[in-house]
Amino acid sequence: MNPVVGLDVAKGESQVQAFLDKSKPFGKSYSMKHTKEELDRFIGFLKEIEGMTGQMPMVILESTGHYHSPVIQYLEDHEVLYILLNPIISYQAKRSSLRKVKTDAIDAYQLCVLYYKEDFEPHKNRGIQLLNLRNLSRQQEIVTNMYVEAKLQFHTILDQVFPEYRKVFGDLYSKVSLMMLKKYPTSEDVLAAGESKLAECVMEFCPRRSSLWALDKAKKLMDSASRNPFQKVVYHSHLINLQMYIEMLFQYQGHLSELEIRIVTLANELEDYEIVQSIPGIGEKIAATIISEVGEIDRFSHPKKLVAFAGVDPSVYSSGKFTATTNRITKRGSSRLRHALYLAVLCGIRSSRNKKLKEFYDKKKSEGKPSKVAIVACINKLLHWVYALLNRKESFQDIA
Repeated sequence: MNPVVGLDVAKGESQVQAFLDKSKPFGKSYSMKHTKEELDRFIGFLKEIEGMTGQMPMVILESTGHYHSPVIQYLEDHEVLYILLNPIISYQAKRSSLRKVKTDAIDAYQLCVLYYKEDFEPHKNRGIQLLNLRNLSRQQEIVTNMYVEAKLQFHTILDQVFPEYRKVFGDLYSKVSLMMLKKYPTSEDVLAAGESKLAECVMEFCPRRSSLWALDKAKKLMDSASRNPFQKVVYHSHLINLQMYIEMLFQYQGHLSELEIRIVTLANELEDYEIVQSIPGIGEKIAATIISEVGEIDRFSHPKKLVAFAGVDPSVYSSGKFTATTNRITKRGSSRLRHALYLAVLCGIRSSRNKKLKEFYDKKKSEGKPSKVAIVACINKLLHWVYALLNRKESFQDIA
């Protein structure tokens, strides 16, 4: 017998359906909440099926963001093998049915049916270090997006209070710039303080710079205040919002700095990090993203599988005598990995930092390929290098 248990995972609960063998469903489906008590009962249910069939059933479920995490953790703790499906695969299988029915019970049933149709491999556990690195890298991306959004909102408020201020400091978001704006948010405040007081504050917030530099910034601040179209702030709410966004910017900067330190510290403990960084154009952040998204390289038996995982493999469309000549990439893999590789290629071909990659890019361009097509080809080439280097545990040799 070949037993299987299908789980249709939702937020906080799952629908369970068991099969003892192909075309032999075991009882009716039931709902299981993701609590310790009910997960213990589920493990007992698996052992009951094992007693009936002489074999521990395989568990099959879809990857559903983070909702499946407690179930997966419990299965791993009890050493139960499971198959984690890409939702695209199960979705296509459900579409093959002529009946248009969608319920959790039917979805769990269809997962079991799909198990007997396809030859799936059990999910391979990934290393804790790589998973921690992936979590931190993804969180860094999320916080970065929030930081960018806060910057945009900050600009909107600043344009309604003190638009000329952005001409004072080279970096509007530096500590000294934000601290000065927090203390003197309006033209009235700046003009009332005077040049000497402003210079003292600049030195206080940025003591590593010279007094001449501080005095220069104080003069620029006075000039900006005199040119500012909003000599008086009518809406006090703008000042409240400005102070709030300054605090948010400081918080995001602190979180990003902390995440960067932890990512680099964790990545330096991994051999793959140094290997990927040996490729010209790949810095610390990009290397950390690549190895965390790729994971253990032995998960891929061929470089083409790694290319497909990144979603840069070409889609193919052919019907009858027609074969499409323009094929876009599938974009079905890891979008974070794809973005990191894109940045790595741009850095590599810029100023010929990566001679081999630049040579390959120029070759594609000489063949008449558009720049975007040439860049995708370079991403494909880069993935083949990553695959080979990680498998051989060798550093990159850039000799054109």
